Amino acid sequence: MTSDRLARLLRPRSLAIVGGKAAEEAVRQCVALGFVGPIWPVNPKRAAMGGLPCFADLAALPETPDAVFIAAPAPATIALAGTLAGTGGAICYAADFAESGEEGRERQAELLAAAKGVPLIGPNCYGMLNLFDRVALWPDQHGCLPIDSGKGVAIVSQSGNLALNLTMQARGLPIGYVISVGNCADVTPADLIEALIADERVSAIGLHLEGLGSVARFSQACLAARAAGVPLVALKTGASVKGAALTMSHTSSLAGADALCDALFARYGVARAHDPATFLETLKLLHVAGPLCGRRITSASCSGGEASLTADLAEAAGLETPDFPAATQAALVEVLGPRVHVANPLDYHTYIWGDLAAQTACFAAMLGAGFEASLLILDFPRADRCTAADWDVTLTAFRAASRAHPAPPGTARIVASSLAETMPEPIAAALIAEGILPAAGLAEALRAIAAAALIGEASARPAPFSLTEQAPPIAGEPKVWDEVHSKAALGAVGVPVPRGRVLNRAELADPDTTMPAPFPLVLKAVGTDLAHKTEVGGVALRLTSREALQAAADGMASLSNQFLVEEMVGGAVAELIVGVGRDPQFGLFLTLGAGGIFVELLRQTAQVLLPASRADIETALAGLPLHKLLAGYRGKPGCDCPALVDAIARIAAWAMDHADRLEEMDVNPLLALPTGAVAVDALIRIREPQA
Repeated sequence: MTSDRLARLLRPRSLAIVGGKAAEEAVRQCVALGFVGPIWPVNPKRAAMGGLPCFADLAALPETPDAVFIAAPAPATIALAGTLAGTGGAICYAADFAESGEEGRERQAELLAAAKGVPLIGPNCYGMLNLFDRVALWPDQHGCLPIDSGKGVAIVSQSGNLALNLTMQARGLPIGYVISVGNCADVTPADLIEALIADERVSAIGLHLEGLGSVARFSQACLAARAAGVPLVALKTGASVKGAALTMSHTSSLAGADALCDALFARYGVARAHDPATFLETLKLLHVAGPLCGRRITSASCSGGEASLTADLAEAAGLETPDFPAATQAALVEVLGPRVHVANPLDYHTYIWGDLAAQTACFAAMLGAGFEASLLILDFPRADRCTAADWDVTLTAFRAASRAHPAPPGTARIVASSLAETMPEPIAAALIAEGILPAAGLAEALRAIAAAALIGEASARPAPFSLTEQAPPIAGEPKVWDEVHSKAALGAVGVPVPRGRVLNRAELADPDTTMPAPFPLVLKAVGTDLAHKTEVGGVALRLTSREALQAAADGMASLSNQFLVEEMVGGAVAELIVGVGRDPQFGLFLTLGAGGIFVELLRQTAQVLLPASRADIETALAGLPLHKLLAGYRGKPGCDCPALVDAIARIAAWAMDHADRLEEMDVNPLLALPTGAVAVDALIRIREPQA
C-alpha cells in the first residue's frame, strides 16, 4: 500500500457522512471545525442532518466524495461498502465484526470483498480528525484545535476511546491527526505511517497498538519513517497476561510476546512509552526538538528537594547528570556566590529569586554547558487562588537565556513542572512557539528525554534489515538432535566448536584409543533426552587421565553408553547463551544473555529478531549487563568481540537457512575468549522432511 492510495481519504476535499445519530454528530463536528469543502449527509429517512440537506444514497450525491464516514449497523455497512467505487475510501464506525467472534470475522471478510479494494479504515473504530484540513469524521466531541500553519503530531490508535481521551490533553501539544483504526481489516498502522510521513506537516507519529499485525510490514513502515526523518513513539498494550486477553476480545488482534515487541521497537528506533502521559510528553519533545544526540542533562531549580528528585528520576530513566565543565562551574559560582554549592542538578537557591538579570545569567551559564537537555524546573501556582508574578520573572529569564544560547540540533531547552497540573496550557503553547519544550510532569519529561535519546542513538546506527514474512514450518513433530549432531551442524558453517570424539565405554577403556586433544578433557553423556546434562550428572570437567575418564563414564552409565570426549576450553572472559526460538507472530528470533549456570539465575537476556545484521547483534550485546565483562572489567582483559559477534552471526545465519524446519536451538554456553569464541554445547530441535 502506498501513501497515494490513502491521500484522498486522509486529506479529503469533499465528505459524505452516512447514518443516523453518530453521523449527525460527525456533520456537526466538521461544520464546527470549519471544513471548507462540501459535506453531504446521507440518510434516506431524513430530510436534513446537522443543518445540511440529506441525500438518499451515495449515488445521489452531486460528485463522488473523497472520504465517506459510514455510521450504520454491520449489515448495512457491508452493503454500503459495495457502493464506494470511485471514492477515496471510507471509515467504518460499526462494531460487530472480527472482534465479536467467528460470525463477525465472516462479516469482516464480506466487508472487504464488497469494498473491492477501496481503502477502509476500521471497522469498529471511532474515526479520523485531520486538524490541518479541518476534517472531523468523528462521532463525538473532541478537544483538538485546527492547525492553520506549522506542524503537528499524528496519533494512530487501535482504541477509539483512548484516542478520544488523548484529544482532551491540555499540555500544549499540537495534534494534526487522530486516526482510530479499530480492527485494521484493511488499512493498518503500518499503512498509515507511510501515508502520514508523506505529509510534511507531520512532525512525529504516535501509535497506540494492541497488536502489530504483520511485523514484516511494520518493519518496512518503520524504515520508511526513519528515511523520512519522522520519529515514532509506541504505546503498546497487551504486555500482561490479562492485558493480552483483553486485547484479543477488544480488537481481535494477536498480542505478540512483549519482549519481542521491545526488540522490534529497539531495532527500528521506535520509542516505547508505557503510559499515556509519557506518550504525549515524548511526542511533544519530538515535535519541538526532534531526536536527541545524547543522554546528558542538566537542571536548575530553587530547591534542593527538586534537584535531588531530578537526579533520582534521571538515573531511573537511564539519563546522565555529569559535572559541569570548568568554565560553566566558574560562571555559576560567580553568579550565585559562595553560599550556593554549585552541582548538577543545580539548586540555585532563592537568593536570586525575582532578580531578572541574575537569573538570566545563571540560566545562560547552565545552557553553556552544552548538554543535550537543559531543564528549568518551574511549577506555576494556581491561577484561581495565587499570583504568578515572581514565576513569570524566572520564566522570562530562561527565555532570554535560551535566546542567547539557542539549542543546537539534537538538543532541547525545557521548562518542566514536577506536576502536570502546574504547567498552564497557555504558557505551554507560548513556549512551544519559541522552540522551548513545556514538559508537564518531571518524571514524564525525563522518560521522554530518554526516549528521544533512544531514537537519536538508533538513527546514528546503520539502517537495520527489514524483516521478512516467514512461512510456517513444514509439517511433522520436531525431533531433537543430540549435542554431537547439533555441534557438527554448526561447525560445518564455521561456528568454532571444541575438538571432540564420540566413544563408548569399551573404547574409553582401550589404551589404544586416541584422544581428541591433550588432557585435561571433558566427558559428556550423549543422548537426545539429555537437554540439561549438568543437572543429571551427565558432564565431567577437567579430567586429567584415562582412569578419570573411565570413572566418569562409569558414573554416567545409567544415562548413556555413548560419550563425547572433548578438549577442555578454559580462560573464558564470560559464558553466553545464544538461543533461537520461534514465535507465531515474529517468527525466528535470537536470545542472547548470560549463559552456563547463570541462564535461569540471572535472566539477563536480550532478544534479536531474525534476520539480523552484525550491528543488530552488537547493539543487543551492548545492552546486556554482561557487556561490562565482555569489554573488560576492573582491569581484566575483555573478550575478542569481533569473533564473538561472528560466531553469533553464523548461528543466526544457520537458523535462517533452516527457517522452514527449525523449532528451537540452544548454544549454551558460547564461551567468549580473549582470542576467539567457542560453542561448547548445543542442542537443536528441528522438523525433518517426511520420507
